Amino acid sequence: MKHLLSAADLDAATATLVLDTAAEMSTVAGREVKKLPTLRGRTVVNLFYEDSTRTRISFEAAAKRLSADVINFSAKGSSVSKGESLKDTALTLQAMGADAVVIRHPASGAPHRLATWVEGSVLNAGDGTHEHPTQALLDAYTMRSRLGRLAGLSVAIVGDVLHSRVARSNVHLLATLGAKVTLVGPPTLIPPDLRTEVSYDLDAVLPDADVVMMLRVQRERMNASYFPSEREYARRYGLDGPRMRRLPEHAIVMHPGPMNRGMEIAPEVADSTRSTIVEQVANGVSVRMAVLYLLLGGKS
Repeated sequence: MKHLLSAADLDAATATLVLDTAAEMSTVAGREVKKLPTLRGRTVVNLFYEDSTRTRISFEAAAKRLSADVINFSAKGSSVSKGESLKDTALTLQAMGADAVVIRHPASGAPHRLATWVEGSVLNAGDGTHEHPTQALLDAYTMRSRLGRLAGLSVAIVGDVLHSRVARSNVHLLATLGAKVTLVGPPTLIPPDLRTEVSYDLDAVLPDADVVMMLRVQRERMNASYFPSEREYARRYGLDGPRMRRLPEHAIVMHPGPMNRGMEIAPEVADSTRSTIVEQVANGVSVRMAVLYLLLGGKS
C-alpha cells in the first residue's frame, strides 16, 4: 500500500490488516508512555484546505504517537489562498521531504492529483463529496469491536447520503467486508450511482438493523429545497428515543460528528449506551496510526 485515496481501493485482506493493526495500536493508548518509536525521523504533513479540527487533530495525534515529525499546513490565510496552485504546494512539500501528506480538499479527486506530484504517501482525509476512507475504516473498526464481526451485519446509513463522503466510503468498504448496507433518506438525498439497497422509510429498516449510522444534516442544504423543513426532516428521518427502542437489543448507533442534536439525532440517543460516538473518536486515532504505520513504517 503506497497511498490511501479511496476505500474502494482496499481489498478485504488489506482492510482487515488495517483493522487488526489498529487493534494492536489501541493498546498504546492504555500505556503510561503513549509513544512508539516506529516513525522517528519521518515527516507527516497535514494539508487542510477545509476546516476539520477533529480529523486534523486525530491524524496529528496518530503521527505523534508513532514519533513522526508533524507539520500542520492550513491553506486558509496562507499563500494558497492567494492563488498558489495545488501543484506548487506539492512541489514545496516534496522539497521539504514530506514522507506522507494527509490532505483534505473541497475538490473531489484532489488527493489523486497530489499523488502524481509527490514521492511520499498521500492519505485522503476527505475530498469534496467523494470519499473519506479513514472514517470508513474507523467506523468498521468500531462495529467490529462492539459486535464482534462485520460479515453479515445489516447497516443502515441514514440522512444526506448525496453530499456525504463518509457514506460513500462506508458503502465501498462495508460491501468489501461482507456487510449489507441500506441507504435511508428522502429521495432527493439518495444518489442514484451507489449500488446498494435503498429505503425511504426509516421505521421499516430499524427492526432488522445491527448498526444505524446517522449522517449530519448540513443546514445549508435547506435553502436548496432538498427537504421541506427541519421539523419535517427530524420527524421522518431523525433518530429519537421511541425509534431507538425499535432496534434489536444488540444494535448500535453511530455518527461521524459533528452532530446536530435534536435534528438527525436526539440527545437521549446520542448519550445512550448504544451510542458509539465517543468511541469512534478514540478509535480514529488507532486506525490512523495503523494506516500511517502500514504506509511508512511497515515497509521491510
